[in-house]
Amino acid sequence: MKNLEDIDATSPENLRDPYPYYARLREEAPVFRDPKTGIVSVSTYDLVLEVNKRPKIFSSNFASLLNSGGKGRFDEEEESILAEGLRRCNTMLTADPPDHSRYKRIAMQALPHSRIMAMAPYIAEVTNGLIDKFSADGKVEFKSQFAEMLPGIVIADALGIPREDIPMFQTWVRAAILRLNGNAKPEERPALAHSEIAMQKYFLETMAERRKNPGDDVVSDLIQASMPTEEGERPLDEAEIYSIVQQIFTAGQEATAHALTYALAQLLANPEQLEAMMSDDSLVANMVEEAARHLSPSHNMWRIVKQDTVLGGVELKAGEPMLIRYGSANRDESKFDNAGKFDVSRENAKNHIAFGAGVHTCLGMTLARLEMVTALPIVLKRLKNLRFANPEDPFSFATSHILRGMQSLELVFDPEEGTDQRADDRILEAN
Repeated sequence: MKNLEDIDATSPENLRDPYPYYARLREEAPVFRDPKTGIVSVSTYDLVLEVNKRPKIFSSNFASLLNSGGKGRFDEEEESILAEGLRRCNTMLTADPPDHSRYKRIAMQALPHSRIMAMAPYIAEVTNGLIDKFSADGKVEFKSQFAEMLPGIVIADALGIPREDIPMFQTWVRAAILRLNGNAKPEERPALAHSEIAMQKYFLETMAERRKNPGDDVVSDLIQASMPTEEGERPLDEAEIYSIVQQIFTAGQEATAHALTYALAQLLANPEQLEAMMSDDSLVANMVEEAARHLSPSHNMWRIVKQDTVLGGVELKAGEPMLIRYGSANRDESKFDNAGKFDVSRENAKNHIAFGAGVHTCLGMTLARLEMVTALPIVLKRLKNLRFANPEDPFSFATSHILRGMQSLELVFDPEEGTDQRADDRILEAN
């Protein structure tokens, strides 16, 4: 057996199945400094929670690490391309209090809890419209045809983006995720940087249009919002608005798509769990929590040690990069009995920290939960005899150390007869 120091945590094999490595981290070195990279891994539930509760010591000002895929710097060509775009600014994910709190409050005002909770009928309508498109086929690649499209439509509608532009946005989001994950080849990164600039230009045009013709959408709300400062209130500038919008779209699209796909895959792989949930509607919400815990779509996240400190008995130096491993924390046996088991009846499933913790608890968690609670029962009721197309090898995970999820999910089912042929109309009328 290899020593922890000799294991490549970023190898494709480890990224596809990181849990044996996580188990060793929790047992042997809950705070582990990788000698090859200098990155400090924090892997137990209690220690990940502690890091989140100490933002003054463990900073979220990690934009350079995140945007460079963990390198902390850009190559010269990539840097020159990005210099053509908006200035980089830290708003929510990559900001510390008090700035983080100010930006998050503005975003929450643009997408308040009451507005989200009123969206259930609309989400159900969008869900049925998407299913209409493939229900007569008897087969579906669930991730691309449904799991990516549902949050894509919901977020696009909230931002006031035309639905016909969603495929273009999803291409940009995939490029952004590839940059953040750190597994893009050096020769690929200039093209990914150009994709970032294209997304910025689109939103700059959108902002300009909303300034002339405000609407009932998040972009219009952000344009009209005010940021409190020591000198008084001021409007957000374009870079700040773009940063917030990009985070809403990227996180809401990718994390929710991964969670939807994974939850359905786990239910189909565990028929006794599916049967339990289908016979007891009260378990649906708990199943969503268990799927979030079991997967942890936002699998790892960066922090920067801000000052010399001690964590878990390990001395840390100011400036050290850190990965807090949510995917490991949510499989911690000291908090979740038989943590590797997917159990829709798990009593403490909601104690997971898949949506973060402390000041950086995910802004979009209420919407993600609502989408899953609303959509998955409809999917399971409409697609009769739903099963894996490739039962011997149904799971195919992407190799990523930031976001974790399945690359695809091929399913077959009994074709639905008499399918409503007005699927496009239903989706267009949903909002």
